[in-house]
Amino acid sequence: MCLSLLFGVSQSTISRVFTTWISLMAQCLGPLIKWPSKEKIKKHMPLSFRRKYPNTRVIIDATEFYVQRPRNPTAQSKTWSNYKSKNTFKTLVGITPNGAFSFISDLWTGNISDRSITERSGFIDLIEKGDHVMADRGFLIKDLLLSKGATLNMPPFTRPCKHGKGRCLTAKEIKESKSIASLRIHVERSIQRLKSYKFLSGVMPINSLSVANQALKVAGFFCNLMKPLVQKL
Repeated sequence: MCLSLLFGVSQSTISRVFTTWISLMAQCLGPLIKWPSKEKIKKHMPLSFRRKYPNTRVIIDATEFYVQRPRNPTAQSKTWSNYKSKNTFKTLVGITPNGAFSFISDLWTGNISDRSITERSGFIDLIEKGDHVMADRGFLIKDLLLSKGATLNMPPFTRPCKHGKGRCLTAKEIKESKSIASLRIHVERSIQRLKSYKFLSGVMPINSLSVANQALKVAGFFCNLMKPLVQKL
């Protein structure tokens, strides 16, 4: 609406121009979001990772984008996110230890689980023997990574306390949980950068999946041009 008023043209014209240019930019820039080799990852490994998690290849997380509520009941159900309590599209992103996007999946409907999107997005195909993947507790993918000879680093799960009340972690597990959380937060910061782009931060039209996928890749590329989130030294 703002752009149509600013340039004195209709909203449909603005939409057509935006869609055309996003499509062209996605074709040129999308493929530039690269999955770096192990050698490049190690060469640019920040000190904070080298100290405790030197084999980290990627830090992953899923994030969601709000969409208009579909009229079709089936579409409503598929896009409904229990986590957000709204209709959403969902993507899986992966960043290198220094905070650059190395993987951005296509958008899926909001009801997909973290495990399913990891398995179906093609992410697992990129993993090599000896890789370490850092993720939050919701990613129940240890077996998927083990099948590739890789390791999952995630905060430990709590368990029932010995005295029978509540759930506990040992002192060692608490330390490990804090250590992983202090590093995993960088993927959340990367996602914040991604969502700073207006189209991705608002409520998307339900029929915008194709252009949203393209905008997501373009935004990811531009995020990678920003100053690294994690300094090497």
